[in-house]
Amino acid sequence: MLVPSAVIIILMCYIPMSGIVLAFKQYNYHDGIWGSPWVGFENFRYFFDSGKAWTITRNTVLYNIVFLIVNNFLQIVCAIFLSELAGKYFKRITQSLMFLPYFISWVVVGAFVYNLFNYEFGAINSIIRSFGGEGIDVYSNKAAWPFILVAASCFKNLGYGTVMYLASVVNIDGQLFESADLDGATMLQKIRYITLPGIKPTIIILFLISIGTIMKGDFQMFWQVTGNNPMVLDVTDVIDTYVTRSMLTLQEFGMTSAAGLYQSVFSFLLILLANGLVKRADPDHALF
Repeated sequence: MLVPSAVIIILMCYIPMSGIVLAFKQYNYHDGIWGSPWVGFENFRYFFDSGKAWTITRNTVLYNIVFLIVNNFLQIVCAIFLSELAGKYFKRITQSLMFLPYFISWVVVGAFVYNLFNYEFGAINSIIRSFGGEGIDVYSNKAAWPFILVAASCFKNLGYGTVMYLASVVNIDGQLFESADLDGATMLQKIRYITLPGIKPTIIILFLISIGTIMKGDFQMFWQVTGNNPMVLDVTDVIDTYVTRSMLTLQEFGMTSAAGLYQSVFSFLLILLANGLVKRADPDHALF
């Protein structure tokens, strides 16, 4: 039963890895991948000398760290709140409504954001003008976009993460809560001493998985929500959008491959580091 999945992974994930050789070549269509001249680390030098390497790396890492902290905190809080609700039907309806945005395309979310913040006819500016105020040009305001992107990420991923944590909460032995009730424990005490320790393995596993994506920005979110707006690229451009834009404009296959390899190696090292720290603190919860 595992053979089809293993074959798909080998064909779609491992065999294409041979293409990383492009990061060390000056690609041209005539010679192809294997016949193009070898240039060593020249593509990496070009990438770092472009002046964008530090900016896009900073944006990618900082955004993903904030997403990791904010999203996981809100998901854990919502999962605990849902587990404490008494109404069965209300709980199911709330859980379904929270999960719904996960299935919405980033194109649609980008349209929501545009219709909210558009300077001329956006909902927020229309409300401000109706009260006699001056409209806000959000699409040229760099300071606003980190908050908008974090809010969009929370809106899209809150329900999915909540369901995973809620499943972990439900699997905690109910007798522990019954014993706590008999001992007179408050709801906050049960959350602190039973619920949080009970979902600790899930938190650690999801944290380690998320660490591996710190260097990989959510391309669809950054591309669709910002609309590839050149006025705010300093605070919204990440490695994935930079590589895509370079491919569309410069056609520098070697440089974009070098950026992708740099991204993947950095992510791999982060996973090893995070897993090593967890293994040293609590070996039972490490990935390997």
